[in-house]
Amino acid sequence: MSYDTQVPPAAPHTPLRNGLGTAALILGIIGTLSGLIPFLFWLAGILGLIALILGLTGKGRVKRGEASNKGVALTGAILGLVSLVLSVVGAVITFTAFSNAVDELDKGIKDAASKAPSAKAPASKAPSGSASKPAPADKNKALEDGDTLVYEDDLEITVSDPKPYSVDEFAIGHTKGNKAYQVTVVIENAGKEKFDATSVQLSARAGANSVTAEEIHDGKVGAGFEGTVMPGKKATVTYAFDAPKDAKNLTVEVNPGWEYDATQWELKIG
Repeated sequence: MSYDTQVPPAAPHTPLRNGLGTAALILGIIGTLSGLIPFLFWLAGILGLIALILGLTGKGRVKRGEASNKGVALTGAILGLVSLVLSVVGAVITFTAFSNAVDELDKGIKDAASKAPSAKAPASKAPSGSASKPAPADKNKALEDGDTLVYEDDLEITVSDPKPYSVDEFAIGHTKGNKAYQVTVVIENAGKEKFDATSVQLSARAGANSVTAEEIHDGKVGAGFEGTVMPGKKATVTYAFDAPKDAKNLTVEVNPGWEYDATQWELKIG
């Protein structure tokens, strides 16, 4: 008597799905290393979040028997959490450092602005030995002939009253039929620092219409100030200007340089 013995077929083998746990570990390691560098906080945060999610998902697979790398998945999740913590710390450090840098830059700009040289304001005074022509109280008002202007650094400028000037035949800047007038400008350095006189500029206007009075250049005038005026010294230069023959006034403007305010002298001619 024979019996047929039937062996049931073996259950199909299901491959283990360990990929999520492995990925979580790799991303967790990279995220943690990135978190050690504060300005890479953004990368640590992204990788840490992904590693935490993959690690927890991989741990769930192990619990269901679909994976066997419980330790790897758990380590990946823990490193992902560490990466997130480091990203928060790095963000705080980065933004604090950036804020401090902005504050220092703003402070530096303000300090530089406060130390930048401002235009030296004039404080005019009457000509020495004369009480008949007191200087105007308003520094924005034109001075008169012979008035002396004193700047904050004790630089003194005096413009004399205009006198007729004889133009030679080789003069430049004179128009036939016009009149020429000369003015003497004296710069005295009563301060403690030397003054660069080459930066001094003069211009003039004449007549009721304030037309430009051309500066005359010939063998006697037109050279202008040169060199340096040392403390306690003075320099004198004569300028000549061309004016319409019917002009009654000559407005001379003196600008000692870019650090100074320009000032005008209202001079009577004709």
